[in-house]
Amino acid sequence: MLEAPIYYHGTRADLRPGDAIVPGHPSNFGTRRPSRYVYLSARLESAIWGAELAVGEGPGRVYIVAPTGPIEDDPNLTDRKYPGNPTRSYRTAQPLRVLAEVHGWIGHPPEQLERMRAFVASLGPKADPEED
Repeated sequence: MLEAPIYYHGTRADLRPGDAIVPGHPSNFGTRRPSRYVYLSARLESAIWGAELAVGEGPGRVYIVAPTGPIEDDPNLTDRKYPGNPTRSYRTAQPLRVLAEVHGWIGHPPEQLERMRAFVASLGPKADPEED
């Protein structure tokens, strides 16, 4: 019997089990226009990056989530940077249901985080995931 994968979502939003993460909020990257998708990963590491790079106030948070509809490979990563989806990153146009918050995760060292922020900023508007 196959077990369903665990999916994660990194953000700065303060959510509770049962809450929905829905499309339509400003993207964390690029032009920051409202997103048509919500993003999730089957890798905790990818969600940690999402939590650390998310725009907004408050601490980064990582949640275990369940998709409520179909998911697809995130083309911003799988097609452009990592063929074959080794990051196990996905997107969906349907809400994600929050199951639980992940506590005790360890973020990246400040120097590594600043390098990643600089890299993302250097991409400019072309980093906008909604261009796909």
